[in-house]
Amino acid sequence: MIAEATLPADALLQNYVESGAYTDCFSTEVARDIALDEYVEAFYTTWLFKLERIILRLAVSRPSSDEQAKALAAGELDTFAAWYVEDRAEHQLLMCDFRDHTRSWFMVTPGRLYFGSAVVPIDRPSYKGLIGLHRLYSRALLSAARSRLQ
Repeated sequence: MIAEATLPADALLQNYVESGAYTDCFSTEVARDIALDEYVEAFYTTWLFKLERIILRLAVSRPSSDEQAKALAAGELDTFAAWYVEDRAEHQLLMCDFRDHTRSWFMVTPGRLYFGSAVVPIDRPSYKGLIGLHRLYSRALLSAARSRLQ
């Protein structure tokens, strides 16, 4: 089950909460401990995210591959598709889109996966109208990653 969660106090996404940006946090339990690199690779290579990768390649000329997802997850790349690494910690990764409007955050703890987002700035009407859809999509992405890992 994917559940809305309280953002952990040490989350790399906390700076955006404090700045007033829109943030969310979802989590799910997993049957075994998952390493961050395993989670990030699984997330970016799910069937659902591959659809987004196709859209990014066609719409904004940002192609990506499964091999690049694996290299990003391993810390060998700092860019992937339309994102770059904003920050990385032992059990967390914070990605920023190339326009600096959105953030994607990943975190692992024993038996649990987290995924969250930030939208900067949230005062744009186009972003506000898409938050509900974004939340559904975030849950679906986390669910797809969990399924891939189990």
